[in-house]
Amino acid sequence: MGYLVCSKCKSYYKMQSGESPKDFVDTCDCGGKIRYIENLDIVDPHWKPFTIRKKPTKKEIFKNKTQSIFSLRKINLKNRFQQFYYNTIGKHIPNRNQYRINRNPYGKQSNFINTLRNELNFHNIQWILVIPATIIITLILGFAQGILTLLTFLIFLSVGYLSKNMAIGIKNAVITGAISYFLGYLLLGSYLFLILYIILGIINGAVCGFIGAYLKTIIKKSKYNNTI
Repeated sequence: MGYLVCSKCKSYYKMQSGESPKDFVDTCDCGGKIRYIENLDIVDPHWKPFTIRKKPTKKEIFKNKTQSIFSLRKINLKNRFQQFYYNTIGKHIPNRNQYRINRNPYGKQSNFINTLRNELNFHNIQWILVIPATIIITLILGFAQGILTLLTFLIFLSVGYLSKNMAIGIKNAVITGAISYFLGYLLLGSYLFLILYIILGIINGAVCGFIGAYLKTIIKKSKYNNTI
């Protein structure tokens, strides 16, 4: 069976039945090189026995690699990405959020996206604007053709402009576009493409409503700056 010895720390390991030198690591914990001998008689009797680590089996290597791959899921990639961004790119970009909040009290603050998400419901709809606008656009789509259909975009802009804020303005215009395009093209008998027209009405309402509400924000901001 033989022995595994380390000349640096003067230690030896007696191999057991079924063991092979290939099963063990090549380097001792002390940093010395481990070598195999068949007879311990050539070794100084003052050497001490020691325990030597075995090489991991293929099964253990595969298991460790699998665990390391699945452990990646536990890493908070979002925090790592934010940390990388602020350490490499973000530190070179001046912070303008404070300036926007102080100089734009009526405008589009940094929390506009959160405000828009909170408006994804049927609350706060200004029906006093939506109903008249819906009726007018429905009549234009159902009974007027040609250049008069451009008036629908002006009506969407007006709905966004007359709304309380930008998020509600977009929502009012989207509701107006969906209902009016449904009723207008229903009058025209376009049943097969009705869903597509509703989607078109929602898109037109969202875009024009945003533009109208944003124009109102710009105008209010200009008036506010002039009063300072």
